[in-house]
Order: sequence, then C-alpha cells, then structure tokens
Amino acid sequence: MSKKRQIKLGAFLAPTGHHAASWRHPDTHPAGGTDFEHFKKLAAIAEKAKFDAIFTADSDGIWSRSADKEVLRRDGHGPGFEPITLYSALSAVTKNIGFVATASTTYNDPYHIARKYASLDLISGGRAGWNVVTSGNRDAAYNFGLEAHPDHGDRYRRATEFVEVVKGLWDSWEDDALIYDKASGVFADPDKLHTLNHKGEFYSVRGPLNVPRSPQGHPVLVQAGASEPGKELGARYADAIFAAWQTLEDAQAFYKDVKSRAPRYGRNPDHIKILPGVYPVIGRTEQEAKDKLEQLRALIDPKVGLSLLSTLGGLDTLSAYDLDGPVPTDLPETNDNKSRQRLLLELAARENLTIRGLYEWVAGARGHRVIHGTPESIADQLEEWFVNGAADGFNLLAPTYPTGLVEFAELVIPILQKRGLFRTEYEASTLRGNLGLPIPENRYAAARLQAKSA
Repeated sequence: MSKKRQIKLGAFLAPTGHHAASWRHPDTHPAGGTDFEHFKKLAAIAEKAKFDAIFTADSDGIWSRSADKEVLRRDGHGPGFEPITLYSALSAVTKNIGFVATASTTYNDPYHIARKYASLDLISGGRAGWNVVTSGNRDAAYNFGLEAHPDHGDRYRRATEFVEVVKGLWDSWEDDALIYDKASGVFADPDKLHTLNHKGEFYSVRGPLNVPRSPQGHPVLVQAGASEPGKELGARYADAIFAAWQTLEDAQAFYKDVKSRAPRYGRNPDHIKILPGVYPVIGRTEQEAKDKLEQLRALIDPKVGLSLLSTLGGLDTLSAYDLDGPVPTDLPETNDNKSRQRLLLELAARENLTIRGLYEWVAGARGHRVIHGTPESIADQLEEWFVNGAADGFNLLAPTYPTGLVEFAELVIPILQKRGLFRTEYEASTLRGNLGLPIPENRYAAARLQAKSA
C-alpha cells in the first residue's frame, strides 16, 4: 500500500515577521535581523514542529526604491545576515530541518554558487536548498558596476544556463570517487573526477568543483517565478516551487500547468513540489483573528505602503493618485517581477481595492494568500487547497516572529497531524528524503552504467 500523501511545510523566516510594520508590534524583536540567537530560536521552533525547511529570502541590495527620507526612516527593511553564512551556523544546532537560502543568478557566478551550496549541503549532512532567483530588485545592479537591471527575458536565459552549469559542477565527483585507503596510499580514483568544460552564451566554466556530493546528491533546487519563463525554468529544474496565488482556481491552474510541463524534460511531475505562500492570522475566535489582522494593518505608514507597492510590483507611480481612490489599470509593465505586478493588479480589481486597501493587504503577505480564523478554520483552508490539486504543501509567512510561528506550530499543526495530513516524525535526515524526492543520479556514473548495459 502506498503511503498517504502529506502536506510539506516551509517556514519563511523574516527577522520580525512578514508584515511590513511587524517591527513595531509589541511581540517582535526589531533588531532580530542580525541576532543569531533569534534565528536559532526560530529554527528550533520550526524543527520541533517538524517543518521540512526554513527559508530565507535575500537580495543583493537594500529593498527600497524611495529617496524619501521619511520612507527610509520608517521602513522595516533593515540589515540582515547573508543566508548561507547563517544556515551554516544553524546547521550545527539542528538535526533534521532543511535550509533553503536564496541566491541570484544575475549577480553571482555559477562556480561560486555551486561551491557554497555544496559546502552547506555537506556541513548540514544533506539539508541544503537553493532558491534560484533572477533578482527583482533593480537597485542591485548598481552594486555590481551596472547602469541598469538586465532585461527580464535575458535574466531568465542567463538563469537557465546558470543552473545547468551548477548542476554539472555538482556532479564533478562520483559518489565513490574518494577512496581514502591509507594502506595502499590511494586517496581518490581520478577516473571518477570529471571536468565540465562548459562553453555557452553567458558562461565558460571548466571545473571540476572542489567539493564532493553530499548524502542527498544535490542541494534541493527551489524556484519562485510564475511568468512564462519562470514556469519553464521551474518545470525543467525545480524540486520545489514557491508560488503566490489568491484563489483556489488560479492555484489549481498553475499547479496543473507546471506539472504538465515536467515530462517534456523527462521528469516525474510528483518530483516538483508546489508550495504556495500563506499568511495565517490565528485567533481563538474569528473576531479575534480579524482584530489581530486590523491591528497590524493600522501600523503601516502610507509612505512605506506606497514604497512597498513599488518595490514588490513595480507600481512606481501610485503616489500621484488619491490613496482612497481606485488602483489605475493603465500602469506601465515592470521589468522586475512581472508575475507579482500582474497578481497585485488582479487582486485590486477582483477585491475592488483602493490604493490604500491594496498596500494594507500587501503589507502583510507581499502578494501571498492571507487567511485568518481559528486554528480549525486555518487547517480547513489549507486542507482545501491540498486535496483539490492546488498545492503539495505551503510556505508559511507568519505575521510576527516568534509569536506567529509558535501559534501555527502549537495550534494548527496538531490539527493537521490528527487528520493524518502532516508528519509526527521526520522520515529522513536529508531535505530530499523529507520532501519525498529522489537522489539525483551522478550523470557520469549513470552514463557508465548505460554504456555497460548497451
């Protein structure tokens, strides 16, 4: 009998929480972004609750496009740790939980990324994941000697080649290449160390990588783009996809679309886990949940709200309009995060939101799904998407940290476990094992076996 399908869960960590004004909330630690003990506590909470992974977003520049000093004065996007460094430290104080760190294919080189993530994977015993992004932050360009952010299409072409190079480098060493035989004096089998010799449109990389494979073969590849190039990249390479959808129907369409593309690349659709983001506001009663939602919304400064719409969705001209008027429908298309801009404009039209209403909505979940209610109601809403072909699990965006994560862990997860929808113990010691994903074959070992059987 096959094992019952269960929800996969990631905890999307943010220093104080996912609400843009969470740093002002009495339950949060405003300097948490650079406090290791804070992240250590969050990792322990998530691991005790049996989350698959913790996830950290990252950018190669400050996330603010405003020159207004009042925005900079009040915006909670403060400094934070580089995530691979943070997760290397956290791996030493955890045992089972995975670590998904973000890195850009636009502002890095493949060899560096391959080496860093392979190192984290070995340090953690096979618990590393790479969230592949092309960078939606246009200001990052100025930190790398560029005068402008590369075009959206070019970024995705570059990303495709980038990931291909990284995966090739991760196969530099076959699993049994290192022998360590003291008696014979044989350290390694040179026939099982491979040079990539990649030459492409964007990169020329010889290799081999100077880090061997981990117990899970490759770090887990995660991707988040919902544009056409993003979906194609995800179907081709991603083990998991972080998605942002507001309705069951849209989530179902995305789920079906991406998985239907997998066979084109010789992949099993079940080996791509779709994890929509969800922002849960939990109360003992429905009214308490609504009150908590409004309490957070009241903390957002209008200038910060407008800056957030610009940063997330390229909605750069809204300050010229009445805050309590409708969101204009004729705004220019962004070169940054195209799918998020489209999602925000569709949300505003569907919910008949004013500009103020849109930034109050977005300030919490950044375009992800907002749900509120009692623990039973939250579990019901997650189960609905999971059993109806919209999700394989969820990426949790708690409103505040640590409180929001503790509430979900202690109040919602036991309900999911009672329903048989979530694990009570980890199945494996690696991130791939817990996600139910196979270990990727080393391409050179596979070719040798194929040649022998021919």
